[in-house]
Amino acid sequence: MNKMANVAMVAPAAEISASERTAKFRGRKVCVHYGEKQALFDVDLDIYRNEVTAFIGPSGCGKSTLLRCLNRMNDTIENCKVSGEITLDGENVYNPRIDVVELRARVGMVFQKPNPFPKSIFENVAYGPRIHGLVSNRAEMEEVVVTSLKKAGLFDEVRDRMDEPGTGLSGGQQQRLCIARAIAVSPEVILMDEPCSALDPIATARIEELIDELKQNYTIVIVTHSMQQAARVSQRTAMFHLGNLIEIDETDKIFTNPSNQRTQDYITGRYG
Repeated sequence: MNKMANVAMVAPAAEISASERTAKFRGRKVCVHYGEKQALFDVDLDIYRNEVTAFIGPSGCGKSTLLRCLNRMNDTIENCKVSGEITLDGENVYNPRIDVVELRARVGMVFQKPNPFPKSIFENVAYGPRIHGLVSNRAEMEEVVVTSLKKAGLFDEVRDRMDEPGTGLSGGQQQRLCIARAIAVSPEVILMDEPCSALDPIATARIEELIDELKQNYTIVIVTHSMQQAARVSQRTAMFHLGNLIEIDETDKIFTNPSNQRTQDYITGRYG
């Protein structure tokens, strides 16, 4: 089946050139090993501030591995070794002096399957600000929770249910609750690992609208298997294959005139 069939209009490229943009993340010669197996090979890429960058490619190509490098989630995996350099605003995130808890507050993450805590809707959002000491009283906490839920497009749906369990929401609502939870600690970057793969088309459309709104204030990186989704939500797209970054460019160019034949073959459904 042709993966480009019915691809919606590609998200417009940013009006400024890449040379004029500010890189939020820079990766240089990034390699990742899981024990003896190498998962990423010498990846070089820049991720620009206040844009959506999509990672695409077949299963097992290294997309999620690189995503997890950006906030050091790979630290939690036994025998995982990361080499090369990844900088956030010019600072190496693998510097031993980096506080990983602080890094993960700056670089939030939304996972493939919605994973609300077994707590109330209010407490799901309040948890992060509380443990990071970002609020000093109940009034400030309520303001953060309400603001975060509004940014996630969920407040109007749950305003009278704040004491109910977050696990009682629909799948799409749970994912927006997880986005609100990430936003609540005032991150600079939001990583999204296939955030819509478990959702129905209506919930997916709502999350995509939300991503478009959030990029005004956050840098967003999204891993997706959906060509249509990458085309709709991102300004830049990176194509991976067998642990290699094949190319990264403006999304419209990747989908209409890619530089590499492997990218062309993937987006037209010849493999993957």
